[in-house]
Amino acid sequence: MKAIFTVSMLCISNVFMTLAWYGHLKFGEMKWSKTLGLTAIIFISWAIALAEYIFQVPANKFGFRANGGPFSLLQLKVIQEALSISVFLIFTVLFFKTEKIAWNHIVGFLFIILAVFFIFKKW
Repeated sequence: MKAIFTVSMLCISNVFMTLAWYGHLKFGEMKWSKTLGLTAIIFISWAIALAEYIFQVPANKFGFRANGGPFSLLQLKVIQEALSISVFLIFTVLFFKTEKIAWNHIVGFLFIILAVFFIFKKW
């Protein structure tokens, strides 16, 4: 149950992280944001990132083995990175229609999945 909770919270946090880091690149297409300067965009991104931390911190706290969770610190980080790239790929396909996912992107993603496999592998 803690594993599902942790991964779910990490998924949600990564959605907010992706929106905070890359969502502002679509602001130019929105009428309300045409006159915003960089400072305003930074503050909007910070507000979105706050939501990310609201999910990220509890996910790591409850998921960490030393706190009774099921994952080591290394496992938590690799899960977060795999989720981050997954959410980013979905975000790119849905919101940035001009970006194309090429074969080398897929190969790179597969290497990240391999990293997850090796981090969780018991030797």
